Amino acid sequence: MRLDHVSYAVTNSELVDTVQRLGQQLGGSFVDGGRHPRFGTSNFILPIEGGAYVEVVAALDHPAADKAPFGQAVRRRAEAGGGWMAWVVGVDDIGAVEQRLGREAVEGHRVRPDGYDLTWKQIGINDVLDDPSLPFFIQWTCDPAEHPSLSAPASVSAVACEIAGDRDRIKGWLGGPVNTPVEGSDIAWVEDDVPGLVAVVFRTADGETVRID
Repeated sequence: MRLDHVSYAVTNSELVDTVQRLGQQLGGSFVDGGRHPRFGTSNFILPIEGGAYVEVVAALDHPAADKAPFGQAVRRRAEAGGGWMAWVVGVDDIGAVEQRLGREAVEGHRVRPDGYDLTWKQIGINDVLDDPSLPFFIQWTCDPAEHPSLSAPASVSAVACEIAGDRDRIKGWLGGPVNTPVEGSDIAWVEDDVPGLVAVVFRTADGETVRID
């Protein structure tokens, strides 16, 4: 298991301004990621070191955003003021997660502006809707060379994900050690009235530590 990406949700009208603001804070440039046709969302991507990335995502004015669980999660977080929506764990064999959770993963895809269709399987977004402290799981099924973390040179690294929630529940959900459930990024447990991904701490190319909440 490894940290695949972290998702920051905003309204569609705030998308461009948020991308510019976060890019300035982190000293990096986001790349237009395109659209998720099945989910009714679009995103911008900032690769970070270690094969992960930051996703700034918004729900479009499209029926899919109201029907698909991912679109619902994005819209709900955006309408609540926006911010971190989810952390996503990458796995090599999502079948093992399906077996452990007792249900099947769903297909996902995103069409980039250049026309390339990124594909994957994911599981757990409905659980994130119920408990935002839980990650969902993803296995990419497209060419590994097209992973979003490779869409541009990475000049930023993730130091820690600050998470508020039930540690025992998260441990059981991950099916692994709670202190180091993913490679390349630590978990910093924090107290908060609302469970979820509270903040992400980054290190910029200049060595500066930046906390985004």
